[in-house]
Amino acid sequence: MEQRTRTGTAAGGTADRVRRGVRAGLAVAVAAVTLATVGGCAFGRPKINVPPPSWATASPSASYDPLHPTPTYSPSFDSYSPSPTEETFNPDGRSDVRGSGCDFSSSLRQFTYTVSITNPSTTSSYSYDMRIDWMKDRPADGSSYGEHQRSVVVAPGATETYTAKYTLNQASWQAFWYTCQITRAQKTKM
Repeated sequence: MEQRTRTGTAAGGTADRVRRGVRAGLAVAVAAVTLATVGGCAFGRPKINVPPPSWATASPSASYDPLHPTPTYSPSFDSYSPSPTEETFNPDGRSDVRGSGCDFSSSLRQFTYTVSITNPSTTSSYSYDMRIDWMKDRPADGSSYGEHQRSVVVAPGATETYTAKYTLNQASWQAFWYTCQITRAQKTKM
């Protein structure tokens, strides 16, 4: 009987197959690791906490709902208030006028009353058409002992003061009671 020996074929064929199998297995493993890494499944990347830039943060007036990605805005409106240069004009200027020192001099037979007019405007001059009355006080029946009229121009923000006077024509009188009253201060723009 004749024996033939193969040298290196059986063992070499098995070794080649094992090597090829190992190579193929390694190739599959490398491909799987590559796919898993690229896909982000197998190995997690380290997380770095970086604050978002200032332009990426929402303003306080905007709200974001993740279920409804369109942000909803609640607009805010500035309330209007007139600027300091805008002034309201009231032709009755009695609120701009103050009186003091309502008096009567028996030696001069004269009523006096000191009047101060302050123009509240910072931009306009006004002319005040004034009337002062010395009214009967007891009884207060609406009658006047005398009156004084005058027009006074007051510059913006200024105060003008003058003394209103009225002299009685009668030479003698009995005791009487009186009051001083600013009955008119008609204001017109100059």
